[in-house]
Amino acid sequence: MPTIGSYSLYSIETGRFGLDGGAMFGIIPKPLWSRRIAADDQNRIPLNMRCLLLEGEGRVILVDNGLGDKYDDKFADIYAIDEEYPSLSESLQDAGFSEEDVTDVILTHLHFDHCGGSTRRIGGELELAFPNARYHVQRAHWEWARNPNMRERASFLAENLDPLADSSQLSLLDGPIELFPGIELILVNGHTESQQLVKVKGRVRTLVYVADLLPTASHLRLPWIMAYDVRPLTTLVEKRRFLDEAVEGGWHFFFEHDPVTEVATARQTERGIDVTDHRGLEDL
Repeated sequence: MPTIGSYSLYSIETGRFGLDGGAMFGIIPKPLWSRRIAADDQNRIPLNMRCLLLEGEGRVILVDNGLGDKYDDKFADIYAIDEEYPSLSESLQDAGFSEEDVTDVILTHLHFDHCGGSTRRIGGELELAFPNARYHVQRAHWEWARNPNMRERASFLAENLDPLADSSQLSLLDGPIELFPGIELILVNGHTESQQLVKVKGRVRTLVYVADLLPTASHLRLPWIMAYDVRPLTTLVEKRRFLDEAVEGGWHFFFEHDPVTEVATARQTERGIDVTDHRGLEDL
């Protein structure tokens, strides 16, 4: 398994779903984006919900946790949920862990496809899926999600948030921070208020869980911005700054939603900044 610093890294697949390709690529015409990711007959493109598990420093840290299994048939049909893919629990078991082993959950943000696995329904009652974990969220984003705007309201589901609000396991953070040794949080505000990217830094290499700043490897080009972003021009500025720093530092990216690429490396090319060396996490 790959390591960075004192951490062993595991890719945790939690399933695949579909979102409208036009919404995923904003102003970019379909003839351009469809060359990279083909859409189905309802214009939905396949997207993974790939999480990152870090073991080290006496902790088992899970970054995001997919959409969980609390959805009904209507939800599954709308979002083209592919149940042939491993669940969160199955992927944890394959990596040698259980929900009880997880000490910390870092949630990049609280849209349902990133935090739905935080809770589960047992006998009709909702409970936290990771009973021994602290759930780390930016305070500004938590308040944003609990008082949602009309644009994002459908992405913030009470069934994912209420059990956290009622627990003593919620950890609210205030700004960028080194949360644990070698694990830093980077804040961006274009997609949603106070999304936190997770940077795992060692002496030799750095990996960044890029979440919805770069949902797929196809989103490296600056104008390729999701229509879901609440502040697309802010995303443009944040993406430019982030990519410049990534190239200078030789950072590797871990993609949450890309249906093929898990990891790639930021490079300056003749056509601008792009990612090369598309590979699985095990080949980091």
